[in-house]
Amino acid sequence: MKYPELERLVDIVAVLRSENGCQWDREQTHKSLRPNMLEEAYEAVDAIDDNDIQNLQEELGDVLLQVVLHSQIAKDEGDFSIEDVAKELVDKLIHRHPHVFGNEKVNSTDDILNNWDKLKKEEKKDRKSVLDGISKSQSALMSAQKISKRVVKIGFEWPSVESLKECIKSEYKEFEEAVLSADKDKMEDEMGDIFFATVNLARWYKIDAEQALLRANKKFTKRFRKMEELAEKPLDEYSFEEYDKLWKRAKVAISDEV
Repeated sequence: MKYPELERLVDIVAVLRSENGCQWDREQTHKSLRPNMLEEAYEAVDAIDDNDIQNLQEELGDVLLQVVLHSQIAKDEGDFSIEDVAKELVDKLIHRHPHVFGNEKVNSTDDILNNWDKLKKEEKKDRKSVLDGISKSQSALMSAQKISKRVVKIGFEWPSVESLKECIKSEYKEFEEAVLSADKDKMEDEMGDIFFATVNLARWYKIDAEQALLRANKKFTKRFRKMEELAEKPLDEYSFEEYDKLWKRAKVAISDEV
């Protein structure tokens, strides 16, 4: 075999799931491993974001383990095997890359993506709506981004970015009206509309909304940790004015470090 360690991994997982293997591994199901799949994927993404190549190798191994485990569970239940998983993936890759494995001519990345979408539609003929197939388990922000991109592809788009900005302003106004009514459900609805419209604004400017928010989270975390370092008394004893001054000091300190 060209990749003996992959074959060895599959064999080891089969042993772990066997009668004489590990009780924990034998007890696992697709559903029980669901949190592990998400956790391992997020840890791999963290390694990518941190540009930690050594850790990325380990985390990708953990993701691969989840794939092999799920495949072994399916094999034990007579559903499919890791070979079936690999074959379906290989067939899909070949079919969706006719410019590599066929005679299709492309001139740009846009051509490649358009072909990908067209071929994907051919494969998913059972889908009735353009919104079918969007993961229900991904974050709400990522879902909003996906929904927005899907409907725009069929022309459901604001006529201009200015009209989109006006829409966001309108949603803020509706939220303020909901606040005045003290209707929590209405407030939540209107806040959701603000988020969704803002995700569309990010898409308009080709900004990944998930990455933008992740960057904001990291920036805030870094500045707040610096505030904790600079604080001369417990933070819960600071007034708003003191907080503001300390925040500005933290921003300058971090800027100087860079």
